[in-house]
Amino acid sequence: MREISLDRLRTLVEVADRGSFANAARALHLAPPTVSLHIAELESRIGAPLLSRKRGQVASTAIGEVMVERARRLLADAEQALEDIQRQVAGLTGRVRLGASTGAIAHLLPQALEVLRQEHPGIDVQVAVLTSQETLARLASGALDIGLVALPQSQMAGLTIKPWRRDPVMAFLPAHWKSPARITPAWLAAQPLILNDVTTRLSRQTAEWFAADGHHPVPRIQLNYNDAIKSLVAAGYGATLLPHETSAPPADARIVMRPLRPTLWRELGIAHRAGQVEPSTRHVLDVLWTLRMK
Repeated sequence: MREISLDRLRTLVEVADRGSFANAARALHLAPPTVSLHIAELESRIGAPLLSRKRGQVASTAIGEVMVERARRLLADAEQALEDIQRQVAGLTGRVRLGASTGAIAHLLPQALEVLRQEHPGIDVQVAVLTSQETLARLASGALDIGLVALPQSQMAGLTIKPWRRDPVMAFLPAHWKSPARITPAWLAAQPLILNDVTTRLSRQTAEWFAADGHHPVPRIQLNYNDAIKSLVAAGYGATLLPHETSAPPADARIVMRPLRPTLWRELGIAHRAGQVEPSTRHVLDVLWTLRMK
């Protein structure tokens, strides 16, 4: 089935509004025979007259009136679609799909989203809670635009991964426990533990930290939701090791934080597809880089 050209519909609307082929031709900067051809093609496509011509005046037929009304809607929709796309090309609007862990989402993303809301209110950031490996896989498949991932990561074809933040991992302990000023693997291994689940990079780092001192503790529970872990620590259920972002709100009064000996760091990187980056994605990346820590 042949589709109806928007140019032909625009010609129909102009003729109906101006009541004359000649006036429509001047408004559209077309030759009068071209206007006549446009209307003839439309009428042939519809199979019925759209305009009546009497005594030098052109008016819409009953079918033509319906067609003109629909044509106005289609032309308005087309103009709006073009305007929306142009705004997206200019970076004024757009949808950016971002993957990150719960820790980054809870304590780092809100700052970036607040800046974006003020500076780029037309950008819609859609956030997915994912492990680093899930994030990289979705970036590679085109299902995500930006990922916040634990480092180190092997370089992947088609992706750019750059260091972003380096935050200390701290011991979070129930405040009523008697604890040393610095927490060692030996001391912590003797306590009940609440740790990240084995799918996370932090879980592997934690295991390596204990193993370097000859310890392999078995946690009471493993979770992948840092705020839930902290709630259990506050309830006295056990201790944990978690990154501490300087921008994070103060810990619950029932929790104390202690530095580790030896120290342990959680490093995060920003990943995105290599090559040209859409303006809306670039705006989000620029805001995230303002939260960078060395």
